[in-house]
Amino acid sequence: MPDFGTAVDAMGPYLAGASPIAAAGWLWWAVRRARLVRAGLSDRVTVEVVPTSTFDPAPGEVGRWAHQLGRVHHSAEGVPARGSAVRLRYSAEGGRMRCYLEGPATAAAVLAMPGFAEVEVRARQGQKDIQPVRFAEPGEGTA
Repeated sequence: MPDFGTAVDAMGPYLAGASPIAAAGWLWWAVRRARLVRAGLSDRVTVEVVPTSTFDPAPGEVGRWAHQLGRVHHSAEGVPARGSAVRLRYSAEGGRMRCYLEGPATAAAVLAMPGFAEVEVRARQGQKDIQPVRFAEPGEGTA
């Protein structure tokens, strides 16, 4: 029968050398993850969700919208779940209740998609940096 005590004693120096390397790897991974979360939380967009007065969603519509919001995490390009979460915020401004969706900027297209038939989604901040694509007509712009 082999003596396992001798084998463990022989591996002791290797385990002692691997422990700091493993700890350094874990520390690097934790710092990298924290930076990704911080970057994801600092670059977020907000859209306003405006329902009509006859808004009454069916359970299927609610489930479809929840599934759509679940896709935001996948479009956040490597940001951990804590930094790519969608936040639903309510506020009262001028006696009117308002609903806002907030999420990572990389998922702005998913947030701006309407989830219900009777709900309009408005960008809260102006999108002035987005310019429309214009194609030159044949013969135009050639000199």
